[in-house]
Amino acid sequence: MELQQAIVERRSIRRFTDYYVTDDEITMILEAARMAPSWANTQPWEFIVVRDKTVIEKITDTYSPNNPARKCSMSCTALIVVCAKKNLSGCKEGKQVTCLPNWYMFDVGMAVQNLCLKAHELGLGTVVVGFLDHEKCNEILGVPSDTTVVVTIPVGKPEVSGKQGPPRKELAEFVYLNSYGNTFIR
Repeated sequence: MELQQAIVERRSIRRFTDYYVTDDEITMILEAARMAPSWANTQPWEFIVVRDKTVIEKITDTYSPNNPARKCSMSCTALIVVCAKKNLSGCKEGKQVTCLPNWYMFDVGMAVQNLCLKAHELGLGTVVVGFLDHEKCNEILGVPSDTTVVVTIPVGKPEVSGKQGPPRKELAEFVYLNSYGNTFIR
């Protein structure tokens, strides 16, 4: 699969078959995430692969009550919990040097995108779940205080594939030349 095809065709999947995602597939997905760039190569991400259905249920219970990812999380055979070490990315000599104190979100975002694209290439589906009680999830998983859960990602074989995604804005609506509002693409 070509990269452009993966970028265009990857979708958030919320319905899985009963296919068992193998350890080899998970390893390939996590290898792709590992290769993401990060601030000063700090690689602030950490991953917890959850297979235990009881633990998956506890994590899913931290989701917002109406979160549409609840059902697919409960039916997946692998739930990847993406964590980030705090006070590492965006810091120099232990001090925050950007005006954005959660720079790890940018780094983790790139790792998550790699993860999702690799899963898609392997014929697997993912959805990024961020609407959850992060503190409760940290507690359930025993995440240390210098680290935090950022998102969960249920992984499975899509029940339906090839579904068209939602429309995207045209480049002219958000790309500018030299200053904000000066349209780059005409």
